[in-house]
Amino acid sequence: MAVRNIKLTICYDGSEYHGWQIQPGKKTIQGVISEAVQNLLGCKIQVFGASRTDAGVSALGQVGLVQIDSPIPTENLANAITHRLPPEIAVTEAVEVPNGFDVIGAVKSKLYRYTIFTGQVRPVLQIRHCWHLPAELDTIAMAEAAKILVGRKDFKSFASAADKRESSVRTIFRCDVNSSCVVRDAYCEKGETQTTQYDIRNTQYENDWVYVDVEGDGFLYNMVRNIVGTLVEVGRGRCNPEKINQILEAKNRTAAGPIAPAAGLCLMWIKY
Repeated sequence: MAVRNIKLTICYDGSEYHGWQIQPGKKTIQGVISEAVQNLLGCKIQVFGASRTDAGVSALGQVGLVQIDSPIPTENLANAITHRLPPEIAVTEAVEVPNGFDVIGAVKSKLYRYTIFTGQVRPVLQIRHCWHLPAELDTIAMAEAAKILVGRKDFKSFASAADKRESSVRTIFRCDVNSSCVVRDAYCEKGETQTTQYDIRNTQYENDWVYVDVEGDGFLYNMVRNIVGTLVEVGRGRCNPEKINQILEAKNRTAAGPIAPAAGLCLMWIKY
């Protein structure tokens, strides 16, 4: 059989995992999926991912790439792999892509969504996928601050100190703060406002949910969580929106706000 390049779209609840990337002695998403593909095909194979999500971070649109030499039809692969995965991971689509397809370098944009619940009583059914922050947030001020982040800028102040990449310049296409129960559908190509099918809030407390959507061409280590933590500082009145400019100019992690918990972050989609 000829070797095929297969692009997988993957969703997972990352709550109990040590992130995407394989780590010795730890349960990771990449490790579990690679093992499932190996069990299906009977040979050693590794699935390569487009984004290295952190420990505790979930995804609805992670992308993986695997090279296979198998008679299994491409259209059957998603179900065949999912059948061998634990309940919290699923492959939603498998498509063949050309040789030389770069699962990381070909990315045009990614969307991360961060979910905050501000009600007093913790949302027990959604607690694994949000930051429970029982406080009043000024989402208008947060949205004003978020707009300053849009564009091609040096985001060194929002990168973890552990991020050693040479360039910290990235392009943010949009950074939206929504307090409404109607949010932009993550899979809507045309940009209409819709109620997303992936919104798992308890509608009884719909006014207590805050969503931060950040779309960019790439992200530094912990960048989105550091952005959210800083926007929350603005929302709580601890700094004004204009301080974002000072934080960007500082190019120092200590200038930005605290990191937001991993639980609220979800990789919604990756576009090529």
